[in-house]
Amino acid sequence: MSYSGGPMTEAMYYVLLALMRPNHGYQLMQSITEVSKGRVKMGPGTLYGVLSRMQKDGLISLSKDDGRRKTYEITREGEQALRVEYARLKSIIVDSRLLEEDENHG
Repeated sequence: MSYSGGPMTEAMYYVLLALMRPNHGYQLMQSITEVSKGRVKMGPGTLYGVLSRMQKDGLISLSKDDGRRKTYEITREGEQALRVEYARLKSIIVDSRLLEEDENHG
């Protein structure tokens, strides 16, 4: 099964973002906290659920498994999906300029 597109969960988005550099589970949780400036904290349960689903969808792959640690990396399809989602999120911000105009007039 491959990723069908459509809006991503915040967890998926940040995992893909953090996997722009190959990473393993524990390090990945720290990277997500760092990348989101502390806004997103992901526990192991959520992280491993997301990793497993994204691996099935072909968005990430296992680059190394030494028995103790699994290192994941983003695939070409994963990077493409991340860029599509990034463009979608940017459009949402642009579409929301109305809110800023309201703030300026209020």
